Amino acid sequence: MAKPKAKKQTKGRPVKRGLPWFAWLAIVLGVVAVVALIRTSPASKPASLSHPSELRAAIIDQLHSLQPNVAFISNVTAQLEDYGFEVDLYQGDAVTVDLYRRVPGHSYELIIFRAHSGLLGSEGEAIYRTCLFTNEPYREIKHVTEQLTDQLAMARIDQNHPWVFAIGDRFVTQTMEGQFDNTIIIMMGCSCLYLDDLAQAFIGKGASAYLAWDATVDLGYVDEATPYLIELLCEGTLTLEEAVGNTMKEKGPDPNYGALLKYHPQNIGNRTVAELLH
Repeated sequence: MAKPKAKKQTKGRPVKRGLPWFAWLAIVLGVVAVVALIRTSPASKPASLSHPSELRAAIIDQLHSLQPNVAFISNVTAQLEDYGFEVDLYQGDAVTVDLYRRVPGHSYELIIFRAHSGLLGSEGEAIYRTCLFTNEPYREIKHVTEQLTDQLAMARIDQNHPWVFAIGDRFVTQTMEGQFDNTIIIMMGCSCLYLDDLAQAFIGKGASAYLAWDATVDLGYVDEATPYLIELLCEGTLTLEEAVGNTMKEKGPDPNYGALLKYHPQNIGNRTVAELLH
């Protein structure tokens, strides 16, 4: 603030002067302090938030190349955005081994895998491993270390489709870079909770919850049931157990294969989404 100029002296009258410079400085500093206090005061912030801010979610749509569902993506994205998530979408050829390798480092709080999955085992042998498909064509000379250490497998939908790489639980624990931070994982593929190997790997990597079906699922059914589940979760008031239970009550088991929606670990059923993210 500029210092006021003194009025010109007139004959027979004293000169009228403004406040000294240090007085003006004190006034300016006082105003600045008051403004700063108002801006940073807790009273100026909302008393409470219904959910954390700056949330990030991802939809990994490995099925898009063969069985796209634009309505599903649009519906689920809108539900997540309404809750407060910023949503990233990975589709088709973008779903590679390296994408899975890097996904913990993106700091997602919720990840939906719309991807083929299955139980790895040779004919006549015991089933021992759950695998999650990529869209990366299988090549014997690629990802050699991961193949030799049983982190990756070659997989295909059926004889009419090409072989692709698929990840297993060892890939999650040994090769995924970084840690999940209380991330909620939703698997839409077949039999992702028939065994708990993949579920335990994700929980061990820092996920707070892992939701999946326990047997083979029809894509039409799971594309309908998952948005309903997301809607219930994003209401914010239901616990995980209530959201899963209501989804099963409304949509039922898979009509062709009898698959049930479950969650892992079992001791988190009484928590809401907001509580799972902390």
